[in-house]
Amino acid sequence: MFTQLDAPKIVATLERLERRIEERFPESSLRRVAGEISGNARHLAGTADSLGRPHWPQRLAAAVLIVTLVVASLAALGALLARVAREQAGTFGNITDIAQGIESTVNDAIFLGLAIYFILSWERRAKRKVALRSLHQLRSLAHVVDMHQLTKDPDRLLHPQQDTASSPERKMTPDQLGRYLDYCSEMLSLLGKLAALFPQRFDDSVVLEAASDIENLTIGLSRKVWQKITILQARSA
Repeated sequence: MFTQLDAPKIVATLERLERRIEERFPESSLRRVAGEISGNARHLAGTADSLGRPHWPQRLAAAVLIVTLVVASLAALGALLARVAREQAGTFGNITDIAQGIESTVNDAIFLGLAIYFILSWERRAKRKVALRSLHQLRSLAHVVDMHQLTKDPDRLLHPQQDTASSPERKMTPDQLGRYLDYCSEMLSLLGKLAALFPQRFDDSVVLEAASDIENLTIGLSRKVWQKITILQARSA
C-alpha cells in the first residue's frame, strides 16, 4: 500500500533529475544546484530515518538520572520520617520544624517531577533540534532554486526588448526555457517531499509545523514557476 513516502525513491528521482539537467544544460548553475541537492538528499533521508529509531545511549543515561533522583528523594523522605518519629510531640518549636520539613519535601517532590519530565523529553528535544536544522537546510535550498528562475522571463523572450548594460543574458529558446522552468518546479516539489520525510518518521508537532511551512513554501514558489510556463505555452501557441 502506498501510505508513506519512500525515501530511496525520492533520492533516486533527484539523482535522475540531476542527470537530466546535466544532459540538457551542462554548463548551467542549475545543474550545480541539482548536484548539491541530490548530494545532500541521501544524507537528509538517512537523518529523517534515524529520528524514527530510539537513541539507546540517551535513554540509558536518562534512566540512570531518573533512578538517581528517585533514590535521593526517597532517602530524603526517609530521613524526614525518621526525624518525625524521634521528635517529642507537644512543643510548638518541634511542630514548626516538622511543618518546615514537610514543606521542603513537597518542594522536592515538585522539583523531582519537573526534573523527570525534563529528562524524559531529552531525546525528543535532541531529535527535534536535528530535524529543524535539516529542515532549515531544505528551506535554504528552495530559495536557491527560486533565485535561478527569477530572471527567466518568458514575456521578454517572446517579445524582445532593448537590453541595458545590467540586463541578464537571455540565450535560451522558448523550448529550452520551458524545460528549464520545468526542472525548477520538479526540484521544488522534491524538496517538499524530502521535508515531509521528517514528520513521517518523527511524530513531533514542532517538526510537523516546520515541514508544513516548507511544503507551503515550495508549493508557492512552484506556482510562480508554472505561471511562467503557462504564459510561455500560451504565447508560443
